Amino acid sequence: MITAAAPSFDRLAEAERVALLIRQAGARATPARVRVLLLLRVAPAALSHHEIEQALGNLALDRVTLYRVLDWLVERGLAHRQTDAQRLFRFSAAAAGEHAAHTHFRCEDCGRVFCLEAAPPTAPSLPAGFSLSRIELDLRGRCAQCAGMGQ
Repeated sequence: MITAAAPSFDRLAEAERVALLIRQAGARATPARVRVLLLLRVAPAALSHHEIEQALGNLALDRVTLYRVLDWLVERGLAHRQTDAQRLFRFSAAAAGEHAAHTHFRCEDCGRVFCLEAAPPTAPSLPAGFSLSRIELDLRGRCAQCAGMGQ
């Protein structure tokens, strides 16, 4: 289980990096935003809202604030939101600048996201006046561990 443990030197340095990312996204680095993004960055797999609440422990936010922080992180491109096989939203941190130029594989069992070496497809021709902001290719299935092949 992921927990928001007591600060260590490395954790404080990472918290500063997270705060900088938030400021670069054009907003104040509030304690709530920093705590949630820091947690997402250390999590080994995408987390549900409830799992984030539990992991924050005594640093937990009220539910509405947590939903707002997660929505804000997704809107600013600092986190990803995907739906798992049970139609539950799961959140994971987006690494700065690295998720725009490759393909992802999402395990429908454990929720982990794997970066693949395959580039996303070329954009189709768009009608006049259309403007493309990004292309996402999301492959879904079972990772080797969940399929029983990673043991």
